[in-house]
Amino acid sequence: MRSPFILLLVIFTVGCQKQEPVAQTQLEPHPESYTNWTTKTELFAEYPPLVVGRTSRFAVHFTRLDTFKPVANGKVEIRLASADGKVESFSTDGPSRPGIFGVDLKPATAGEFRLSVHLTSDGLSDVHELGEIESSVTKAAAVHEHGAETEEKIGFLKEQQWTLDFGTAVIEDRQLRSSIRVPAEVLPRSGGQAEVTVPFDGRLVAENLPVIGARVSQGQVLASLLPPTSAPSDVSSLELAKSEASLALQLARKDRERAERLVQSGAAPAKRLDEARTVEATVEARLKAAEMRIAQYEASSRAEANPKGARLFALRAPISGIVVETTAAPSANVKAGETIFKIVDADSVYVSAIVPEAELPQMRNLSGAELEVPGSPQPRPLSRLVSVGRVVDPQSRTFPVIYQVDNRDRSIAIHQALHVRLLTKASGAAPAVPESALVDDGGRPVIFIQESGEAFLRRPVKLGIREGGYVQVLEGVFPGERVVTRGAHLIRLAAMSSQVPAHGHVH
Repeated sequence: MRSPFILLLVIFTVGCQKQEPVAQTQLEPHPESYTNWTTKTELFAEYPPLVVGRTSRFAVHFTRLDTFKPVANGKVEIRLASADGKVESFSTDGPSRPGIFGVDLKPATAGEFRLSVHLTSDGLSDVHELGEIESSVTKAAAVHEHGAETEEKIGFLKEQQWTLDFGTAVIEDRQLRSSIRVPAEVLPRSGGQAEVTVPFDGRLVAENLPVIGARVSQGQVLASLLPPTSAPSDVSSLELAKSEASLALQLARKDRERAERLVQSGAAPAKRLDEARTVEATVEARLKAAEMRIAQYEASSRAEANPKGARLFALRAPISGIVVETTAAPSANVKAGETIFKIVDADSVYVSAIVPEAELPQMRNLSGAELEVPGSPQPRPLSRLVSVGRVVDPQSRTFPVIYQVDNRDRSIAIHQALHVRLLTKASGAAPAVPESALVDDGGRPVIFIQESGEAFLRRPVKLGIREGGYVQVLEGVFPGERVVTRGAHLIRLAAMSSQVPAHGHVH
């Protein structure tokens, strides 16, 4: 009989205990953050709400906006300025790790304060005015609700941004010009190509002939040409001519010496000496010519690379440029009119845009052009217009628009196929972003807006005209927002990942 009684007593006791009020769990204050930009640095600070007499550790992340890398050293000071002019200051003398400065704040009084962060680093000084911040009397008083997120944010930590190729820019209104994108070809400029031809039959003489790709200067000797002898098969006639000239020279010298003695003694007029000297000089020249013809014959028969005593004809470069074709070979026999070198000036070239005939009326508004160079993130502006073609090719139904380009950096090659944007009328001002900010997401262009230091928003956009590496955005962005210009594809990969990145801050 006692068991039912004990059971009823237990049930009654438990029932009484359930009616007692349960102590409410104390809520923890939600962490806060600030993101602010100046012209020099970006500040991203994370901190718990301020409570009088309690230490709140601020994790202040500083990024240089010229490199988008962390501030590696320096001093950070945080100031709380009250309405009555009193200032509480808290500082740290260096980062806990590059870019992250841990500063402990312990406010002495409650109320509203004006918050500012001062950075002093090597060659860099900056101040961030962050507005008002509240210091609560108790921890419970610091608890307040946060509004629901209106857009889904993508997390991308500062440690990831600093170690990767990352950068942002402020979206601004720009006036861009309408354009026509057409194919183009790089051509030698007028007078920018030349051929070196052989003026007469002979043999090429050179120790080091220029090869394809070699750079030559105007007037540079490319090779020498050894002319053939007048009678290469009659060696005896050459020897006879030399012997006759040698004997005649001996006779002329004796006659000149005799005339000198007669003139000195007064037995002959001075004219007699002049005539003797003329005959001697003439015969001496004839001997030298005979010797040269023999040397020329011997050089041809031996095929020497650098014959001595033979008179050579220099073949020089008519322009400065690059050797693009050559058929020259040392000691090779060549014929008159044969082309042995082709030279092209690659420092200054023409870019010929191939424009459909339907676009001919638009050429009245032509105001410039841009060249899209493969491997270059920005198009190259073209300013020197050579000509706008007025003859349509009957086969391709196109006409050329030619610009001259300074190519001393060798960024483009002769006959390379490229694209050109022919710019026409300017449009009205509209938000524009760098083309590098665009990401193809499933066939639709999107950009990523930096909402705060480590939070980004995905924005599908509607694009307009392009110019100078910028593209107008007709829908999806607003001036003043900060867009990711380098590393946007990395934000897209982070958005596709289902794994939440581990927070690596050392606070």
